[in-house]
Amino acid sequence: MSLTPPDSLAATAALPPAFLARPIAHRALHGAGRPENSLAAVRAAVGAGYGIEIDLQPSADGVAMVFHDEGLERLTGEAGPVAGRTAAELGAIRLTGGEEGIPTFAEVLALVAGRVPLLVEIKDQDGALGPSVGALEAAAARAAEGYAGPLAFMSFNPASVAAMAALAPGVPRGLTTAAFRADDWPEVPEARRARLREMKDLARTGAAFISHEAADLSSAPVARAKAAGLAVFCWTIRSPEAEAAARRYADNVTFEGYLP
Repeated sequence: MSLTPPDSLAATAALPPAFLARPIAHRALHGAGRPENSLAAVRAAVGAGYGIEIDLQPSADGVAMVFHDEGLERLTGEAGPVAGRTAAELGAIRLTGGEEGIPTFAEVLALVAGRVPLLVEIKDQDGALGPSVGALEAAAARAAEGYAGPLAFMSFNPASVAAMAALAPGVPRGLTTAAFRADDWPEVPEARRARLREMKDLARTGAAFISHEAADLSSAPVARAKAAGLAVFCWTIRSPEAEAAARRYADNVTFEGYLP
């Protein structure tokens, strides 16, 4: 499902300045007793005043869930696809290393309650960063309707970002970007990887920012995006030294494993 014609231009929603004020905790402020993308990690990030980055995957009954992987194996004691369980079933699955289940996006929104910026990555549902998306985007837009705090959506898939332009036009959005090397993205056709690498979809998605692979921040496409007025975030910074290097190019960093 494609909600925005491929060649149409979406209006850009401005990124709130709060997104540039403090570093952004990758998958929330996870650590001992606080699994990634957990409510405990969200509470910790809010308490420390950091922005929060989270990921969305769909449940079997069409609810936006806060979880990074397509499968349950790495982060829980269960197996199988996240999309094969209902939201209630996923909520009852305890995250490894924590005491709580997989949260819904609505639960995280209610917990954050506008106190810190929330950067939300919609994980690709097409399988090759193509146009077969829409259901997860619609679920995310429904959950976020009426939310008053600083919120932004992003995705590696431009079709997802274009869908959010149609579904939640007032919420700023951006592209998660990378060098898109063949070894890292074998499932994506070369022509599509080349288009993504050159960030050809910034205008049609109405992107206000990019969140780019830290190792590739010095690339020409990043420089062009910044020159065009887009904010530049990066992923994922894991030390003060890496943060200092990234800030030569990036306006803010997404971090884990240390406290900026």
